[in-house]
Parts: sequence; structure tokens; C-alpha cells
Amino acid sequence: MTPTTAGTAAASTPGAAPPLCLTVAGSDSGGGAGIQADLKTMLALGVHGMSVLTAVTAQNSLGVRGVWELPADAVTAQYRAVVDDIGVHAVKTGMLSSTVLVETVAELLAGTPVPAVVDPVGVSKHGDPLLAASALDAVRRELLPRATVATPNLDEVAQLTGVVVETEDDMRRAADAVLGHGPRWALIKGGHLDARGDLAVDLLTDGTEEHWLRAPRHDNRHTHGTGCTLASALAAGLAKGLSVPNAARAAKEYVTGAIAAGYALGAGIGPVDHGWNIR
Repeated sequence: MTPTTAGTAAASTPGAAPPLCLTVAGSDSGGGAGIQADLKTMLALGVHGMSVLTAVTAQNSLGVRGVWELPADAVTAQYRAVVDDIGVHAVKTGMLSSTVLVETVAELLAGTPVPAVVDPVGVSKHGDPLLAASALDAVRRELLPRATVATPNLDEVAQLTGVVVETEDDMRRAADAVLGHGPRWALIKGGHLDARGDLAVDLLTDGTEEHWLRAPRHDNRHTHGTGCTLASALAAGLAKGLSVPNAARAAKEYVTGAIAAGYALGAGIGPVDHGWNIR
């Protein structure tokens, strides 16, 4: 496995770098989600994490106090600086708050022939909007067709497709609707489905294969960063050369452990524990 560009030579020398994974997302000043969660996840899973910052947020355990979007030129410059010199094995996208950023990142992904995990972040854990409603069409039209795997939660499914999920059969309909916008695979995250049940159920499908990922549901309110963490773990697995189903299974196992070990910070919802598997 080789990166896309100049990092190839370094990868064949003694002390070679681990697989390379790039996150394109917003910053979480509280450290539980966004770029911070992505990089912690990548480190814990043995890949070299790199970042393209799309926005700065002021947030803590109680919510998002402010969002400052970066210019598209700044996003492009960060991306090109990393990919053109170091290279990359997989890309993960998170918070892309506006139409211009969605279109910018979609164009960058189109020119990068590696797996891409698209987490279509719509709202924060606390319900704060992180994607302008006007950008939804760009996500459907430009971003999802670039995705190897799209990883919407149930709220994001409804936002993108209008499908309201209340049962596992609804998850199939949701996956079909998401796949209709062009990603190769859809991973429908069922963490919000029947929160009183004892299992957290996700559905991974490409429209032909169907993989149900089930894990114990842990009674822990400290789940900030769950979606970012799962998508980054999935991208890390793809960077290592795993198949999509195997990368998804490994990501599910990792995020389940991180949720179980989530801890309190501040007065609100604390983060999952990204280092649970290396302590």
C-alpha cells in the first residue's frame, strides 16, 4: 500500500511511517469531537493522523457557543500541503458548514484516489446546527457521490433523505435512500433507535451485501464525539487496507469500547474515551 504522492519513497525506508489518514473537519475546543477526536482515534488505532481545519468552534460539555468558518482557499491550501507532500491512504470528512466548503472538499476528494469516509455532520451532540440548510443540496449532489462510505446517524438520514427511521426495516429504506445519492456504501448508525434496547445496531450495505453490526448498549451519558470517532476509526481501517466490512466491524468494536469508558468533563455531556484500548 502506497500513499498517493511524495510520501511513497519514505514509506519504503527503515522506520517507515504508519498508514496515513487525513481528517477534514471542524475543531472542538473541548477536545471531545471534531478534529481532536479524529486525531486521537487515529493515534489509538495505529495510523498517522493529519488534519485540514474547516471551522473553529467554541464549545464545551454544554454546547456550541460560536462557529467561525475558514475560507475555502485556506481549506484547499491545507489539503494540498498535506496530500502533495506527505500523501494519504484514506480521507475522512466531518463538519463542512456551508455550500462553498462542501463543494470545495468534494472537488478535492474527486482528485484523490483513496477511500473516503463522509460523515455528513448536521448537528452537534447538544443539538446545535453545524451545517447550513442551504448546503444540504451540495452534500447530496457533490459530496456523497465521492464517498466510499457515508456514515449518517438517524437525524442526518432524515435531514438528507426525508426517511424517518423507527425500526430496523426503516434502516434498510434509509440506506437505499442514502445510496441513491451515490456513495458506494452506506453505514446507517442506529444509536438513536430505541434507546431503551440493550443493543446498539448499525446497518452497513452497498445495496447488495448487508452487514448488521450489533453491540451492547452501554448506560453512559458521556458520548460526545461518538459519530466523529466511528467515522475516523472506519477511515483508519481503510487506510490500513481493510475491506469496508472489516473496517466497519473494527470501528464498531473500537467505538463501543470508547462509549463504555466515556467520562464526565464539565457540567454537561463528557467525551468517549479515545484511549481506552491503549491504557
